[in-house]
Amino acid sequence: MSKSNTPRHHILNLIDSHTNLKIEDDKAIFKRTQDISTSFLDSLAAERGSQDSAPIGNFHKVASIPTVVVEKWMSEGFNIFDKNIKIEDILKRLASLDMEKLITTSKRLY
Repeated sequence: MSKSNTPRHHILNLIDSHTNLKIEDDKAIFKRTQDISTSFLDSLAAERGSQDSAPIGNFHKVASIPTVVVEKWMSEGFNIFDKNIKIEDILKRLASLDMEKLITTSKRLY
């Protein structure tokens, strides 16, 4: 089997999000939370280091953004799934919110 046909295995570190419901004055208040562990952030740092020497192919992982962050951004009108949103926009937003640890590459992609 040539190197290009070698199967690639990836471990997905899925982190459950939690929804809390509080009824107050006949109003339902939902609070979404997600625990981001140090080990998760450490795995992203290791991934960032290992991708530095890897060639960029058709797909290149640039960040691992927790669900609650994506949902918050969407409620603010920033939809990372919108085809008009560029990688640059997502990376700049992460940096502006002091969330650089979620970025999994140090390569300049834009």
